[in-house]
Amino acid sequence: MRSVAIIGAGMAGLSCAEVLAKEGWQVTLFDKGRKAGGRMASRRLDTGHGPATFDFGAQYFTVRDSGFAAQVAQWAEAGLAERWPEAGGDAWIGAPAMNAVLGDMAARHDVRFTHHVSGLAREGGRWRLLGEGMPGEQFDAAVLALPAEQAAPILTLHDFELARTALFARSQPCWSGMFAFPDPLTHGPNILRDHGILAWAARNSAKPGREGPESWVVQATPQWSTMHLERTPEDIGPLLLAALGEATGAPVPAPLAHSIHRWRYALSAGTGLGCLWNETLRIGACGDWLLGPRVECAWISGRTLAKRMLGAAREAA
Repeated sequence: MRSVAIIGAGMAGLSCAEVLAKEGWQVTLFDKGRKAGGRMASRRLDTGHGPATFDFGAQYFTVRDSGFAAQVAQWAEAGLAERWPEAGGDAWIGAPAMNAVLGDMAARHDVRFTHHVSGLAREGGRWRLLGEGMPGEQFDAAVLALPAEQAAPILTLHDFELARTALFARSQPCWSGMFAFPDPLTHGPNILRDHGILAWAARNSAKPGREGPESWVVQATPQWSTMHLERTPEDIGPLLLAALGEATGAPVPAPLAHSIHRWRYALSAGTGLGCLWNETLRIGACGDWLLGPRVECAWISGRTLAKRMLGAAREAA
């Protein structure tokens, strides 16, 4: 039985884990967050009007690949996903929150959260993870299910060709604001696109299956986010709130609760390669940045890498 450490418990890492685990591999995932989600993250804020839940990363996902369509059908049957017609005829969301699908996937694996992997050490033909509090165990293979910018410095020390691919795959940032209000905003539709500095704003509480007080997710354009990338959340919050007021055509009230999140690596361009793998060292990478900027692409990339790893293992046997 081969063992593999997968760094990153987002869609790519978990889809890779599912394929390998079904073939009998010993899979351990490590993630710096407190729970599964990645760009499909959701956050809960307590307010005086009850808890508010926000999908503050990917707002929805679409389905084009037949394999992914079959997977989404299973999620829908299990009550983990449903359509969001207001966002488009092909828009799907996690239920009751965007990260529900990831939470269900993670529950079937050994996922070690709040583990920040800073690097990898090659010892006797096996891999050991570096970082504070990392276990001393070794793994036969290592997978980086991380944004390109985070994978590149780790890959550089072991395979410069793989690292070079990651270095040229740049992502765009996004400031994302979460705001809960005492009353519904009566002006404008539930979804606003491409208005001033806003790339997207949506009434999160109006999504199918959502409950709680009036809540909005407001996301700035990549250009504006880049210009203001190093400002503090305290600076950004009022600007996003004002932009929401401009987009709805009326001033918005003071929020009951709010949270501001900076996505440094929000939007990937996609290299079209699918995945990266070095069988000699048994190290690789997967993620939407290797295919395209969609949740579906992350799922496909993870599975593509897993199948490549399995094929290489069979050839070596």
